[in-house]
Order: sequence, then structure tokens, then C-alpha cells
Amino acid sequence: MVDLKNVRALVVEDDSSWQDIFREILEDKGLNVDVVDTHKAAKVSLRANAHRLAIVDLSLGGPDHGNQDGLRVLKAIRRHDPNCAAILVTGFATVELAVKAINKYEALTCMRKEEFSRVAFSNTLDQALVSSKSLVPSPIDRTETNRSETVEAEMGENNEMGRALLVEDDAGWRSLMAELLQVSGYLSEQSSSYVEAIGLLKRNHYQLAVIDLSLASSIEPQVNLDGYRLLASTQAKDIPTIVVSGYAEADKIEQAYEEHNIYACIEKQSFDRSTFLQTLEEAGKIHSGRQILNGLTEREREVLDLLVSGKTNKAIALELYVTPNTVKQHLKSIFAKLDVSSRAGAVAKAVQSEFM
Repeated sequence: MVDLKNVRALVVEDDSSWQDIFREILEDKGLNVDVVDTHKAAKVSLRANAHRLAIVDLSLGGPDHGNQDGLRVLKAIRRHDPNCAAILVTGFATVELAVKAINKYEALTCMRKEEFSRVAFSNTLDQALVSSKSLVPSPIDRTETNRSETVEAEMGENNEMGRALLVEDDAGWRSLMAELLQVSGYLSEQSSSYVEAIGLLKRNHYQLAVIDLSLASSIEPQVNLDGYRLLASTQAKDIPTIVVSGYAEADKIEQAYEEHNIYACIEKQSFDRSTFLQTLEEAGKIHSGRQILNGLTEREREVLDLLVSGKTNKAIALELYVTPNTVKQHLKSIFAKLDVSSRAGAVAKAVQSEFM
């Protein structure tokens, strides 16, 4: 039996009678239900909270039977709440519309109101919840109070990779990526704004950062580049950073790679869970390698730098004004700290860790 405590559902319906019917059935299943009656209100709700299920009426225009704002809601769900499974309901369904809703807008199914049955609808909800991409309750949003107490309490759980800073202003995307970070062994500390994220970076140490470039700016809403501004801070702290974006222009992405040395960029439009998990794993290896290199002394780093460039012990000794025997002693210490047994192994570790 799936525990639906703290799991939210969204009803987007402009008819109060149907609102009551859908709310009652969903609440009977133990879901917390948000009810809205317009496309705009649905978008606000999707950004504010993560949902596992949405019931969306096709026509949200009152007597205007040609209204298809429900399709706009389905599009908003794909963009802002990717973990949410959607069911389209309508009194004006056609085969063509149903196919469009399922294939283009990724609705699970399309149901006709004139054929509505509580039993059939309840069964459809059960199937939707079971097939939902995730039924793990949304992780606690670190923007809430008692942040430090919650973080410290969870540090003993499955977070062998350490802390990750997640900066995302869409609740659905924040929930999805937090779950994937947890699967990868990270404890995610979450923020939805530039101002709060800057404060977290000043106070805490992170092994990884995942940042949405297009945050809803708390300083300059029209500019909307707060996520990009954070990259200078993560770079200064040598935090491997993964950028996620749904709107950024190509030149901004290129600039992020060139100026801020981001590790990867993930596009929301083509988001794939397995690819994201693999990227997290690879970024974690880089951080682990950097941590190992951070254990080297300044002189050992110089020796390793010259070793990577292909210089012999004699050439390294000449470069650093030391004896070849001293170089051998440094290499012995480097090999021990990097857990390798040869010059080639040390070079491989250095290159893999982006030492250069």
C-alpha cells in the first residue's frame, strides 16, 4: 500500500460541482488537494508546490466550449512539475483531442465527463498513482524554518557524497532533482532565490551545486539572470556545478562554460533521469579527485604539475632548484596520497581530477 501522506494533487476545474467531486475522491485516497479554476492560477500552484497528480479540465472558459486552456495547463505541468501525472477530463472530447493530449502533452489518459463513473475514475487514479514517476513524498524544502536542525538530523542518512546546493524556483523541478540527488547519495539543501543561495554558500561547504539559470529574480525580475550570477560564487569555492535551464540562450551557456567552468548543462525540455543521474555520478568523481589533490602540499602540487607536463625527475629538479633525490621523495609522498604506484597513475589521477 502506497503511503500518500504529504503527497499533493491539483484539480484544475472551473465548475464548482466538479471541483467538489474531484476533491472528495482525491481526499478519500489520502491526498492533499489544491483546487484552482484558471490556467494562470494552475501555473502559480505548479510553481509553488510539487504535485504527484493533476486532474485537468479541458475547457476553463465557462460557457466558451471552444476554450482549450486545459492543454495549456498540461504544457505548464511538463515545464514546471515534471513528476506530476496528468489526467485530462472534458465534456467535449474527440479521438483526435485525446491522442493529442496523450502524445503531445503527455497526459496519462483523457476521460469524458458524460461517461463519468466514480468507480472507474477511482480506479484510473489508482493506476495513475502506481505508475507515477515517483511516490516519494517531496523532500523538505530547505527554504522553510528550522533548516539547520533538519539538515543536521538527515546527515546520518544516505548522503555519503556530502551536501549539494540545489537552486531552483519551480517546486516541481526542485522536488524531482532533490529526489535524484538523494538517490545519488547527496543531501540536498534547497533554495529558490539568488539572495538565499548566496547566504547558504557563505555559511556552508558543498560538494556539488545544481543551479537553474533562469531564476525568478528577487532583485531585478525583468533581467532574470540570478542563476547565472551564482556561478561566480560556486566557481570561487571550487564547487562542481551543473546548470539546468529551460530558457537560456546558447551564448549564455557557452559563456557559463568558458567563464565559470561549469561541469555540465542539462536542458529541461529534453530532461532524462538516467542522464541526470550519470552526470551527478561523474561530477561526484571529479569532486572526490579534487579533494584528494587538496591533500597535497604546495610543493607536491608543483611537482605533480611538472610531472603531468611530461618532465623527467632531472628536469623537475632543475625547474624547482632541488636535487633529483628530493624529487623522488616528493613523488613517493604524492603516490601515497593519491593511492597510486607509478608516475602514470599519478598523471591519470591529476588529469581525471582536472588538476590542470
